[in-house]
Amino acid sequence: MLKQYITDVTTQAIKNALAKGQLGQMSEQDEFVLNAETPKNEDFGDFAVNVSSLARFAKMPPNAIAQTISENIELDDCEINTVAGFINFKLGKSFLNTIVKDIINQKSQYGANDFGQGQKVILEYVSANPTGPFHIGHGRWAAMGSALANLLKFAGYEVYQEFYINDAGNQIKNLGKSLHIRVLQEMGEDIDFPADETERKSFYPGEYLIPVAKEFVKEKPEIAKSLTRELSSEQLEELSSFAKRRMLELQKELLNKFHTHFDNFYSETDLHKSGKVEECVKKLKDLGMLYEKEGAIWFKSSLFGDDQDRVLRKTDGSNTYLTADIAYHHDKIKRGFDKLINIWGADHHGYVARMRASIEALGDDPNKLEVLLGQLVNIVLNGEAVRMGKRKNMVTLEDLIDEVGVDATRYWMIIRSIDTTLDFDIELAKSKTDDNPVFYVQYAHARACSIFRNAQNERINVETKEKIAPLFTPQELEEEINNANLDLLWTTEDEKSINSAKKLILKLEEFNHIIFMGAKNRAPYLICKYLQELAGSFHQFYTFSRVLTEDKKLSAARLALVKSVSTIIKTSLDLLAVDAPERM
Repeated sequence: MLKQYITDVTTQAIKNALAKGQLGQMSEQDEFVLNAETPKNEDFGDFAVNVSSLARFAKMPPNAIAQTISENIELDDCEINTVAGFINFKLGKSFLNTIVKDIINQKSQYGANDFGQGQKVILEYVSANPTGPFHIGHGRWAAMGSALANLLKFAGYEVYQEFYINDAGNQIKNLGKSLHIRVLQEMGEDIDFPADETERKSFYPGEYLIPVAKEFVKEKPEIAKSLTRELSSEQLEELSSFAKRRMLELQKELLNKFHTHFDNFYSETDLHKSGKVEECVKKLKDLGMLYEKEGAIWFKSSLFGDDQDRVLRKTDGSNTYLTADIAYHHDKIKRGFDKLINIWGADHHGYVARMRASIEALGDDPNKLEVLLGQLVNIVLNGEAVRMGKRKNMVTLEDLIDEVGVDATRYWMIIRSIDTTLDFDIELAKSKTDDNPVFYVQYAHARACSIFRNAQNERINVETKEKIAPLFTPQELEEEINNANLDLLWTTEDEKSINSAKKLILKLEEFNHIIFMGAKNRAPYLICKYLQELAGSFHQFYTFSRVLTEDKKLSAARLALVKSVSTIIKTSLDLLAVDAPERM
């Protein structure tokens, strides 16, 4: 990364100056932090390092410190100047050429790093109840989670993606009861869900169970015919099991369509059946972390930072949701994962402290758990917010995908930081204009591909209308790009062409920093922000630089730069699991 390289060079120059006693009262024991940044005024240079903070050690004016350090910098092909307490760096063509060559040579691996150092991460996200279609919030977690998994892998982590199926508890029985009504309706019975709002909360009255009821009647006709308004426990079990299985199948189909692939679907019911929940409760009891109060079993979570103790077993003997969650997270650690990253809705913020408390109480490091709390998605249609509810008037993820497509849905779901509320403008997401971020980026990639095609197509002489041979054959094109004389990028007298090429190359190199920061901060949205800027820089370069000219060597140099752009855009979109089209 150039920013880190410039920072390291400056740090070494400070050490050189200290060894010569040139920095006043500053000593080698004084600790400081420097960062290379892009100057707001591009006339100053490509990078700048602020060394003003060293004045408190050196007892020298910042401008004198900057000048002294700059005189000790050992860097070829770089113009260095100082302004106040800033050291500015203007890179020469050798740096810029190397960036393009590295991208050409490394292809889709350019930008990959070893920041994760092989840490084993289990990334849990979506984890919806199998009681209905995904709502758009699930879509945000699916897009964000799968993009984060790709990003972490690219940054040297070993990532395991898991979907925790919340298939235990009353909601599955309620699902079975709801399917019961839909099956009776399918059989011609005059029956409906309770009109009373309180009673209705124990059902799932959405129409999505109607096709499931049709399937039940078709696959289990004898059971369907035997149903009456009164349900036996066996019938309820049959209906619940069928509905749960079918809803989970539909969820998996949609996830696959949405380019979201899990390594494992972990069932809460199986967790209970395995005995792991009881084992975990027993371990907490043996550690002295539980006590009985008013007929319930309480966990001493307040000892570990929670604001109060929590009930694990209610007075009726049933477990709370927390009990299984503690066992599930304990099982993750026992499976050997170094990091447990969860994506939860913001309404679960109070749950974080109790989960960390449970991990610590069981003798593990609570810092292994990272929770990314996601804010809501607001659907905007024709300038109006679309009102949504979980069970009725619902805009589902599938509805959204069918309306705007997988690519646009994924890109828009990732485009903002997860802790920021997202306004999803459907009409804008569908538009084919530069105002639509995903279209703008995909068009940049398609434009690059179009340039490659034109380089290999027959041309027409504007004056004679005669056909002219292609500028390059396919074999020539690849060879010329790989061996392009990039110095030719800087020989033109057109200053706008040179400046736009330089800006574009520096933006390409920034991809290294984006990957590092995105992985470090668990922030795939940084890739979207970067892509917008890269596409803008490319469009600007295209405006000021004619890529295909009669000069084949100059054309090859510019084609190498275009190839670098298409490579980075495709790599970035691949990380987001968004298509990089060659034609639009």
